[in-house]
Order: sequence, then structure tokens, then C-alpha cells
Amino acid sequence: MTDECHICVIGSGAGGGPVALRLAEAGRSVIVLEKGPHLGEKDFAKDEIADQRRHLFTPSLRDEPQVVETWDDDAGGWDATPTAETGWDFWNGSLVGGATNLMSGFFHRMKPDDFRLRSAFGPIEGATIADWPITYDDLEPYYDIVEREVGVSGQVVNHPFADRRSHEDFPFPPTLEHPFSAHFDAACRAMGLHPFPVPRAVLSEPAAGREACAYAGYCGGYGCATGAKGSSRAALLGRAVATGRCEVRPRAMVRCIESDEKGRAVAAEYVDEHGAVRRVRARVFVVACQAIETARLLLLSTGPRHPHGLGNRSGIVGQNLIFSAAAAAYGDFPYAKADPAFAEALRSPLPFINRAVQDFYELRDPATGARRKGGTLDFMWIAPSPIAAAISETDEGAVWGWPLKERLLRYFRGGRHMKCEAFLDWLPSPDSRVTLDPEVKDRFGLPVARVRIARHPRNREVARALADEAEKILRRLGAEGIETSARGAPSTNLVGGTCRFGDDPRTSVLDRDCRAHDVENLYVTDGSFMPTGGSVPFTWTIYANAFRVAARIAETLGPS
Repeated sequence: MTDECHICVIGSGAGGGPVALRLAEAGRSVIVLEKGPHLGEKDFAKDEIADQRRHLFTPSLRDEPQVVETWDDDAGGWDATPTAETGWDFWNGSLVGGATNLMSGFFHRMKPDDFRLRSAFGPIEGATIADWPITYDDLEPYYDIVEREVGVSGQVVNHPFADRRSHEDFPFPPTLEHPFSAHFDAACRAMGLHPFPVPRAVLSEPAAGREACAYAGYCGGYGCATGAKGSSRAALLGRAVATGRCEVRPRAMVRCIESDEKGRAVAAEYVDEHGAVRRVRARVFVVACQAIETARLLLLSTGPRHPHGLGNRSGIVGQNLIFSAAAAAYGDFPYAKADPAFAEALRSPLPFINRAVQDFYELRDPATGARRKGGTLDFMWIAPSPIAAAISETDEGAVWGWPLKERLLRYFRGGRHMKCEAFLDWLPSPDSRVTLDPEVKDRFGLPVARVRIARHPRNREVARALADEAEKILRRLGAEGIETSARGAPSTNLVGGTCRFGDDPRTSVLDRDCRAHDVENLYVTDGSFMPTGGSVPFTWTIYANAFRVAARIAETLGPS
């Protein structure tokens, strides 16, 4: 069966939702193909077993594995292991709305220098750093649009690292803060730092048919039961469907995008929930499957003019895979060691501290004093997840029965537990890439993504520097039992880079409007387009760019 529409959008997360909404509003017929199910607020219980242990929102690794390649120092080569064996995978959310359903909603804009990383900080040996073909000023109006269309709560304060903005403040007031936030501000200011409230893609008050935050304390990794979280599903796709010109088809696994003798994309072939093969013909195709799966789909989509994959004339589809390099710090605040007033404040059930520090967004090389990129420190309470707590309490050896129960009692009733997450650039390289695995196939009979993780040593160096700064802040706050982690390993929920955009078709897959250089009716709008990721979470930037590209597509198509 073949259906026809103006725009076929493959993927429904931060890259797909804005395109579906804007083109439907412009009078165009839109079909959104999403591999996962269509779930809603009633399906998003705070069930740690279902969500975190049984991976309710991501594919079974037995049915849909990936293969991850990591460097083995002992063997002196790459070790490739299917994720079905390790449980470590890069599925971020396979459902209508994608991973935006499961995000924490920490929204930071990239800085102007993030758009010109190579020019601002210079080349780095072994890294394929490239400036973006657009600037912060090009994207700023679309960051502003996201604040209103997706719903961002916050408060603008004056500090040295504040963003240039179209509006003086956010459209929604900040979410309620834990009393600890005032203590955090005072401690950081005494250190000469500039803490500021973190914008959140979480509604602080009802709007557009969505309820306000319920302050349950479970954001990252969980769906939102009130619709307050600014997922593509809750904020955008429902409105797109309400126009009468957009249809969202869940459980539609796209196998390939067909192209004709002229090289144009002509149809998306997919398997529906009943196992039937169907096709959607369209004038324009927008791919937004998440950077790894987008690269995989394009490599699977060979055709008369695209023998090595759709849009892959340059041969770099899948290369320059980026993440956010991981660094973290942890600390405890025991009630018994705090004065009574502070202990009472610590016991507040409000889950959000909503504080970040960007004083270390730029660092100095310890050897030469030269400028180098640093990152953002976000501080939060650790979610009260019993299974995760039980695992952390048995790290040093097996504990069970009453001893484990007593540890958990102390953990949950003895104090609060803080985490600092550091966001920093993952330096791209041709060796950090996605290819098709030559042997392993998924349940659809398709070669799975083979993900090679090449870590540049600078990632670990910067991660260590940021973890050390986070430790200093935790000590000033009065934390105990401080631990830090600075492996520079990839954060699996922030992925981009595999179809970077640029002005040179020899070194980029997409042009500055995220249209494939060699396929005039193919666009890519998930994080794949990003040459570098900045030292912030990617989601706000992906949303903003997708609104920007949607405007370009509408201009190209002309009046409906």
C-alpha cells in the first residue's frame, strides 16, 4: 500500500515535532512515521522496575541490538560487542515524542563561541573540529520560539555568562525551588562564582491544555504524567494533528528511503505493526531518527545515484559521531550533622534545586595558559529511586536482608544526596562513527548500527578539571562523602554529529539549511547535523534548529 503527502517526517522527537507542526500549520499534508508506540500521560507511571530495569520505552536488545566498538588497550585493537550481551546501548526513547518524553528538561543555549569552536579555540590534533555554517544570532530567534512553543520555565538573572535574548525573560515563571537553592547561591558567591537558575522545559503553570509540574521528583528517564514536561509529543505533535493535516503513525519501522534515477528521494518504505510493508510517497523527506539511527537509515537507503547510501556522496555519513563527555560529582548532606533549621530545610520534599554554574565554560591550559573549552555544571538532588539506591549501597560487596534494609533506611531517612552533572564537548573524529554491522541483524532482518566510540584524550582532561571544580563547590556547600567521576566516556542520551552540516559538500553531508548536498528533497533535523555539541545538553538546540529548518522548507515549497 502506498500513501502520499507533502512532507514525510521519519522520527517524532525534538527534530521531528517542530517540522510536523510548522508544515501542518502552513497547510501542508504531513505523515510522521515513528517506530515506537503512541503512549500518553496515563502510561507514564513512576515505575522504576518498568521504566529503568525493563526498559519499557526502548527496544528489546534481543530484538534490536546495536554493536558497540571500544578500543582494547591490551589487544591493541577495536573490540566489537553486541549490546544484547552488555546491556549498554544508545536507544534513548522509542515512542511518539522520542527521548523528549524522558529528558530531565535542563535547557541551556549554546554560547556564541560554540558555533565557531575551531576559530575561537584553535584546531586540536586528532579532532575534526569545524565551525558551524550559522551563528548564534542566526539561531537565537528560534531558541526564543522554543521557549514559547515547547514551554520553558525560568528566570533571567544578570551574570557574566548570560545569553543574548529576544525577550527579557522566560514565558513561564521558574518552577518551585528547594530551600537549598538559597544556600547554594550564597556558597557559590562566596567563592566568587556566579550561580544562576536553570531554565527547565517543564511548565510551572498550566498552559495550552497541559497541566503544571506535580513535583514528583522523577524527570530524567521517566515520562511525565501531567504533560508539564516539554516533550515533542505533549507540546507539538498533538497540535499538529489537531490541524487535520498531520497524521502520526506509530509502530512504523522505516526500512529505507527509496530514490529515483535522478537521485531524488521518492518514498519511505516501512513495516507497520502488523508486519505489512507499506510506502509513503512525498515531495519532501525529513529524517529525525536520532543521530545513530539516522546514519543507519541513510546507509541502508542505497539507490541508482546513491550506491553508498542516501546523501553519502562525500562518504562521511556516520562519521564525526559526538556525545557529551561525562563527568560528575556526588555528595551527601546528613540531617544529623546539620543545625536544626538547615536540617528542616533539607527535608523539604521539593525536588528541584535548579542551579548551574558556567564560570568554567572557558578554562586555561595548565601547561601553557592558553584558552580551552570547559563546560557547564548542573546541580540536582538524586532522584529517590529505591533500586538504584540499593545498587549503590552494595557497590563494595554483596549485602542483603536486614543489613541492606538498614542501609536503605539510613540512605532515605538520613539525609539528602546531591549530584553534579558536567556537560562538555566531545571532540569529533572520523574514527568516532556509525557503520552497518556486517553480521548482526535486527528482528526486521536489517543490519544493525555498529557504533565506534573513539575518545579523544582531551575529553578526559576537561572532564577531570570540571569534576575537580564541582568537588570544590560541594565542599563549600558542606557535603560529605564526596566522590567524583571523570572518565570522559560518552553520555548515551546526548548523541549527534553523524550528518554534519556545512558549506563544503566534500566535508559535510548537509548544507546550512540541513538539506542533503546531493538530495534536493531530503533534510535531517535531529542532532546528526551538529559539527560540535557545545558544553550544554543538545535538546534545546535541536528543537531550535528544527524550527529554523521548518521555516526554510515552508519557504522553499511556497504557498500551499
